[in-house]
Amino acid sequence: MSDETNITMKDIARDLGVSVATVSRALKDSPRISAEKREAIKKYAQEHNFYPNFLAESLRKSKVQPIKVIGVIVPQLDHFYFSSILSGIEEEASSRGYRIMVAQSRESYEDEVKICRAFSESKVCGIIVSQAKNTMKYDHFQTLIDKGIPLVFYDRISTGINASRVVVDDYMGAFSAVTHLINTGCKRIAYYGTSLTMQIAKNRYNGYLDALLKNGMHPNEQLIKNCDNRSEAELITPSIMRLPEPPDAFFAVNDDTAIGILYSCKRLGFRVPEDISICGFTNGQRAIACDPMLTTVEQRGIRIGEEAASILIDQVEGRLPKDKIEKRVVRTRLIIRGTTR
Repeated sequence: MSDETNITMKDIARDLGVSVATVSRALKDSPRISAEKREAIKKYAQEHNFYPNFLAESLRKSKVQPIKVIGVIVPQLDHFYFSSILSGIEEEASSRGYRIMVAQSRESYEDEVKICRAFSESKVCGIIVSQAKNTMKYDHFQTLIDKGIPLVFYDRISTGINASRVVVDDYMGAFSAVTHLINTGCKRIAYYGTSLTMQIAKNRYNGYLDALLKNGMHPNEQLIKNCDNRSEAELITPSIMRLPEPPDAFFAVNDDTAIGILYSCKRLGFRVPEDISICGFTNGQRAIACDPMLTTVEQRGIRIGEEAASILIDQVEGRLPKDKIEKRVVRTRLIIRGTTR
């Protein structure tokens, strides 16, 4: 048998002693196949991690020119930043005659691997991806490149893979935000970030750290937390605010975390920004829906999506060589609102 990660309908048919057509019909729940045989085939497919891709099958059988389709992998569709990037990708792709096929990894390495395989089988012309938080192995990305499928990373990039990428200037965004907090009188600035295994996390943390050091301040380990969502921020902020020397400002890795800090501080009776200054990173719709409105670093997601799609389509159409690595950086800007002085 072939490697289970690449099992095909032909493999299943051979191993179970049936025809490929029977396997295909069983996986489509065709009544032409007995219920017992259908269940046996589906069970075998599931045990061997086979997921049929009927879109690919229909494209192979089509008599017309296949549609130009770009595969897009999004870590979280409900995150404003990723949805804005998706809008930018779709706008650029549509303007150049391409469609997009979207799947979310839900921050799962395993799902990311399955999606890459499914996109490859679907014969997409290229893939645009932001890797999942817990992705530590990159063989599935290298396999795409080895097959000649153009690959462009956005936001979260894999430093172990030699592929084009589009990112925001995370370092300068964080540096500017923390410098603003210092310039407005803040002296004990807490940092809520995410795992330093991701390049964007390293860049934002280094921006925070360098802003402190440049201004003669030193980081306090008690004020640096691994926290990147609202619920966790609301859980841990009260204990930080009860420290003998609590922070007078927070810089958060994203807006949701910053909003969690904001409402936690308000419930504890602190005034924002008189007692506590807070700055986020994204500039999503929630940043103007909270009270006071959130000071934050704007990431310009639509622009990132447009750039990523432009690179990919240029590679597909031969305007850029497939082996030329494009590295584009989209500038951030600080949006000052009511949560800072």
